[in-house]
Parts: sequence; structure tokens; C-alpha cells
Amino acid sequence: MNQKNKAYKYILAIAAAFVLPLSFYWITKYYSKDHIVLPRFYVADRVDSQVVGGKMEYDTVFHQVADLELTNQLGEKISLNKDLKGKLIAINFFFANCPTICPRLTRNMALLQHAFRSTAMKNNDTLVQIISITVNPERDSFQALRVYADRYGANHDHWWFLTGDKKTIYDFARNQLHLSVGQGDGGADDFIHTEQIVVLDRNRYIRGYYNGLDSMEIQRCATDLGWIDLQKPHKMKH
Repeated sequence: MNQKNKAYKYILAIAAAFVLPLSFYWITKYYSKDHIVLPRFYVADRVDSQVVGGKMEYDTVFHQVADLELTNQLGEKISLNKDLKGKLIAINFFFANCPTICPRLTRNMALLQHAFRSTAMKNNDTLVQIISITVNPERDSFQALRVYADRYGANHDHWWFLTGDKKTIYDFARNQLHLSVGQGDGGADDFIHTEQIVVLDRNRYIRGYYNGLDSMEIQRCATDLGWIDLQKPHKMKH
């Protein structure tokens, strides 16, 4: 019964991947942005205060994720902020020869890719960039990542598999994305293995964490990305 339930959840998620692009179009068309409850912000850096009209007001300053420069599966040097300016980003971590959680996680990332494919209604390919970063860069060359990406039907323009310096990757996961992966220095004995997907908005604020092994969480992630897309950067409130 447990296996049947899992299969049923996965089928629902696949169905959602087909429906989501169209649903976002109708949501945008018929619902007022002023009445939408948007996904929250994560990781507060500090709280500023000032007196306004004789009353103390507080403003939470949330963490903005720093830029990351790595190499994608096409051998191109890329920058998350420069090359993906104006895009929402969904990030996960994996390694190509992982026999446990990574195949399922990558299949679920493929569902996200499918959810934001271009349709006659909306050019969704320009909305979200999917980023899969290897935690074993010593083994996972960009050539190896190209083979891995092709195995899962990745659109090489809109789903990047990234490799590079291990310390840089591990520091990004821990200190920029604030993933709960334990302490470490990115050295030879350090290893990160997580099923989490992290969503960044256009201003590189963290807007969600999702269990990438749960198909219902993948659906929630896709839905949240659709809501975040409705939010204009200049109207963004923390």
C-alpha cells in the first residue's frame, strides 16, 4: 500500500507539471496581486529600528545570497547574478554517481523544468532557472555533468548542472543558502548530502526550502515560484 501511495503522489505531481503553466496564466489574468499572500522571506540578517512619528518602528533586513561563479555542463563559466539577472532560481545539490537520493531528486527537478516549459500562453522558460550543483566536483567534470544532464532530459539553457571549486560550493551551501548540513570547511573529508531545494527570488532573497524527494513538495515549490513571479521587485516588502 505504501508503494501504491508513493506512485499515486508521483502521478499527481506529473499531472501538476502539465497543468501549472496554464494555471499561472489564469492566476495572473484574474486575481489581484494586492490580495495574494506571497511566500515568506527566510534568514534575517538583522533588525533595524527608528523612531517615526514618536513611535519605534522595526524593519527586518533579510539575507541576500551572494553571487556564485561556477562552470556549467556546457563548459561555460557562469555567474548566478550576472547571467541570471531577472530570473527566479531553484537550487539543489547532488553528485553524478550517487546511488541513493540523487536520482529521485533529479527526476523531481525535471518535473520543475517541465512545469515551467514555454507554452502558447506564457514564455515560462524565461521565468525560472534550475540549478543543480555537484558536491563532488573533483569527480564531476563539466563533461560528466553533460552526460548526466542528458540522461534526465535537461534543457541546457534553462537547467544548469554546475561544478567548480569545492570550498566555494560548500561555503555557498552553508553560509549563503543556510542549509542544515553540519559544520565543515569544504576540505577533503567534508561532504554535503541534502535533499533540500532552495528558491531565490530576483533580488536573491531566500523564499523557500522544499524536500526534493517529496512530489507534493515539488508541486508546492512550483506553485510558490508562480506566486513570486507575480511580485514586482520595487513593491517587495520584507
